[in-house]
Amino acid sequence: MMVVGRDSRVGHKMQEIEADALVVGAGPAGLMAAEALAGAGRQVLLAEAMPTPARKLLMAGKSGLNLTRSEPDDAFRAAFGAGAGLLGPMLDAFGPGAVEDWARGLGAAPFTGSTGRVFPAAMKASPLLRAWLSRLAGSGVQLRTRWRWTGLSGGGLEFATPDGAVRLCPRVAVLALGGASWPRLGSDGAWVPLLAGAGAALAPLRAANAGLAVDWSAHMAAVFGQPVKGATLTCGGQVSRGEFVIAERGLEGGGLYALTPALRDGAPLVIDLLPGRAAGWIGERLARRAKDSLSSRLRRLPGMTPAKTALLQEFGRPFPAPDRLPGLIKALPVRYGELRPLDEAISTAGGITADSLDPGLMLTARPGLFLAGEMLDWEAPTGGYLLTACLATGRWAGRHAALWDAGLLQS
Repeated sequence: MMVVGRDSRVGHKMQEIEADALVVGAGPAGLMAAEALAGAGRQVLLAEAMPTPARKLLMAGKSGLNLTRSEPDDAFRAAFGAGAGLLGPMLDAFGPGAVEDWARGLGAAPFTGSTGRVFPAAMKASPLLRAWLSRLAGSGVQLRTRWRWTGLSGGGLEFATPDGAVRLCPRVAVLALGGASWPRLGSDGAWVPLLAGAGAALAPLRAANAGLAVDWSAHMAAVFGQPVKGATLTCGGQVSRGEFVIAERGLEGGGLYALTPALRDGAPLVIDLLPGRAAGWIGERLARRAKDSLSSRLRRLPGMTPAKTALLQEFGRPFPAPDRLPGLIKALPVRYGELRPLDEAISTAGGITADSLDPGLMLTARPGLFLAGEMLDWEAPTGGYLLTACLATGRWAGRHAALWDAGLLQS
């Protein structure tokens, strides 16, 4: 049998369980680690703190599960910024093409949208997740829900479970506990002090793919919820052409999220409201009907939607001389506060640093304990990058955990 129960220390009421291979966290990285371990012939116990697995994946997939991205390899790697060095070998082993093949194997035939984003044909995450969990169960993976990891003890890991405290003593373990965004879905960052106490070095957890706080004037209420399309955002030398939304508390959306690292550092943000038009063309158009009000001329300007006009009024007033207004439309500076809080962010930056890990993602201070997913110090924008890297790191950690325990890797 995979696990054997036996009595623990007298008076402590803690059940002690031996296990072959343990994975903690049943999100995408943990599920992939469990699959890799089971594929290597290991008997896997998968422990999840929430009542059901992969809640964040299901939430992300409600509006369309973006599996990965179809684009040149150099462009794909560039999306990971400084984290590309850590992730490079893992993406070599399990990159976008491998993600598509994996989805096909689960009966979720992928298709590529016009922007290069890859989705399963059913769009939602739930059919793919059901097929994945069924395949894992068929390979012998045993899932335990409402098992919350509470710390390391000797060579074991302790859990709070519905049946009381449990101490697991696995031969090898993978932690895939997520970052600290969307804590209501299970990623609460409670592991940070536990691993710091075990000798791991950590970069501070910070918001990634987060909305931007803006203190709007009253007139902006008329455009809350409206998308801004066909604009270009520039911040910290990075350029994003994706869509964003004017929200009650600021700006949100994929076009903004790609700039999170620079926005987090407070770099200036500039919007080109009409990227397909030269300033001279805009000036010539605005000069027509000179007797009309400026608001009327802006309304007639092709591409200037009410949302764009509202942004121009919010950040551009008092307007400069007429001959300088086209330049403002082409480079509108945005006054903003901070990113929305970490618990509102889509994902997390920071985590266990690369110098705390060996090449197989094993924590060097704790031989036999491997890490995967958002626990590691990297970040990526939405659009398929984030999920691909979670899957790749989970597979890498699971495979190397199996090799290490078989004596095929040195600690």
